[in-house]
Amino acid sequence: MTKVGEHITLDIIGTKKEYDPSFYERLINKIAKAAKVTILEISKYKFEPQGFTILALLAESHISFHTFPEKGVISFDFFTCGKVNPSVAFEIIKKEIEHTRIVKKEFNRDTVSLYHDIYSSPGLQKSYVVNNVLEDFTSKVGQHIEILDLEQFGKSLFIDNEIQVAASDEHLYSSTFVKAGLKLNKNKEKAAIIGGGDGGVARECISKGFNFIDWYELDPEVVEVCKKHLGKIGNKATEKNSVKCVWGDAFESIKKVKDDRYDHIFVDLNDDQFCIDLASKNMDSLIRILKPKGVITTQVGSQDKKPKQVKNWLNVFNKNFGNATLDRVYIPSFDCSWNFSSSINH
Repeated sequence: MTKVGEHITLDIIGTKKEYDPSFYERLINKIAKAAKVTILEISKYKFEPQGFTILALLAESHISFHTFPEKGVISFDFFTCGKVNPSVAFEIIKKEIEHTRIVKKEFNRDTVSLYHDIYSSPGLQKSYVVNNVLEDFTSKVGQHIEILDLEQFGKSLFIDNEIQVAASDEHLYSSTFVKAGLKLNKNKEKAAIIGGGDGGVARECISKGFNFIDWYELDPEVVEVCKKHLGKIGNKATEKNSVKCVWGDAFESIKKVKDDRYDHIFVDLNDDQFCIDLASKNMDSLIRILKPKGVITTQVGSQDKKPKQVKNWLNVFNKNFGNATLDRVYIPSFDCSWNFSSSINH
């Protein structure tokens, strides 16, 4: 990490007084003196019928005020690479400007970035701390693929801005996934994996002793980038004699598969409604290639964060099989428990 400075913003709410431009210039000088920064130049502009902007160029960066009298808001911005924390401005402004409340935000300006967790709720926003971006591209099939080195969780795969696996805890996801199916049926002759481009489910199937594994994956670029940066997850699964990789649309590919082929089918698609509908639409094909008493297992997402989606997955399983079990494991990088649903083909 390389630190380049510190940044503070203040949104001063409930201001009823429109201060004179000279007031802001005096205030900037007072803040600069307290923060021990050097003013190089001050530029200001008064808008008609109302509003005012003032910017102080510093040897150490800048200070600015921008007023919104019609909203009763004054916005303040202070970025410095100096030795004194810019938060000293907060105490000065709090005393000088009449207000009802002040929204304060502080930022370390450095080479570490924050990556928004799209599983956050509107009332609780969270972000991953990113030390480095190792890959960032769109694959030929249209998926936005990123490999990020996360501060807490190590190298991690993101697809379309959503975390898929993290090096630190992927084993919790994949091992629970495969064990969920094996609890209902111990047979390990043949397995199908639909999705799971990181290779974790394939690795678990190999370690559990499946004789033959057909791995249906839409995007070979996901597999390749994971082999490059997250090699321990797949553990060279694509090179094993027991594994056959089938590239392209899995549901098109399984149309050519003989009836009653698999003891287990592991569906590792997204947990969103599009994939729920896709699986539901193709359930007859999945049932056709599943042996009697064979088991289908899918990851269904988080009951903590998206209970409706888990319920929709369970409805699909109960409708087609008349039975559905639910396994659960807490995954730190997901910041929630994750669920896997399994059904027996009676």
